[in-house]
Amino acid sequence: MTTDQRIDVAIIGGGPAGYAAAIYAARANLTTTVLEQGMSGGQIATSNEIENYPGIPLLSGAELGERFQQHAEGLGAQVEWSMVTGVDYDVDAAQFTIHHDMGDTTARSVIACMGATPRPAGFVGEDTYRGRGVSYCATCDGMFFRGKQVFVIGGGNSACEEALFLSDIASSVTIVLRRDQFRAPEGVVNKVLAKDNISVRYQTNIVELSGEAMPTTITFKDNASGKTHAETFEPGSFGIFVFAGTQPHTELVEHLVDLGPDGGILTDESMVTHTPGLFAAGDIRSKRLRQVVTAVSDGAIAATSAYAFLHA
Repeated sequence: MTTDQRIDVAIIGGGPAGYAAAIYAARANLTTTVLEQGMSGGQIATSNEIENYPGIPLLSGAELGERFQQHAEGLGAQVEWSMVTGVDYDVDAAQFTIHHDMGDTTARSVIACMGATPRPAGFVGEDTYRGRGVSYCATCDGMFFRGKQVFVIGGGNSACEEALFLSDIASSVTIVLRRDQFRAPEGVVNKVLAKDNISVRYQTNIVELSGEAMPTTITFKDNASGKTHAETFEPGSFGIFVFAGTQPHTELVEHLVDLGPDGGILTDESMVTHTPGLFAAGDIRSKRLRQVVTAVSDGAIAATSAYAFLHA
């Protein structure tokens, strides 16, 4: 659909940040459109269970995403199911043109909520058991492995900090390190090595995860010798946490923003970027904690900042 009349706010991405922004923008009586190419909820739609969103003890990610969408639409926000291919900014006209499958949408302001994706480790079976034994967030999923054995893939700062977090929940934590040393700062590594229930397998990769409904067998590779061996566990007795980094989806607006060391968009506490009228919210931002609750907070702030911008 081609939008002939310029809208107040175009929100790119229908995840928690995007729909929270839409709710706040619509309540402020701003004409608001959410552009989403996939499922409501974004990345959370692939989560089987979410138990750390306040007031909702347990719900699937898909259900939570649908609730977000219904709430936003109920307040008057429009949702367009379309893939955005580009964003242009006209300085003289002080407006944005969002190019997407349904045509072009012009807007006085834009909130970028395209999210981020955890980088996969690349072993066979990783996608198969994602959400059923393979996780990318200790804060999100750690409690599902209370008293169980977990394997942590990665040797950077995030992997070490998440391993420490998991060590207070799981019975044991095994860090699988492809090299012969950590990349994390020495102080963090020392904390990891001091924990009684954390062990390290140096120069090791996980090359395959297999089983039936739940994974049971992990195949490890010794990177020094090139040899592999498999270890078998009871179904549901272990988990694999991958911390190979996160890739924020900034491609559409990289020419309009500054990026941080983690690849995320740099904003101030009001979600403002260096381009007037362009805001960023959620996992796409350069930030420490990427959670549903922080994304929702970002979205609410971004929408109120957009309102202030439009009424300045």
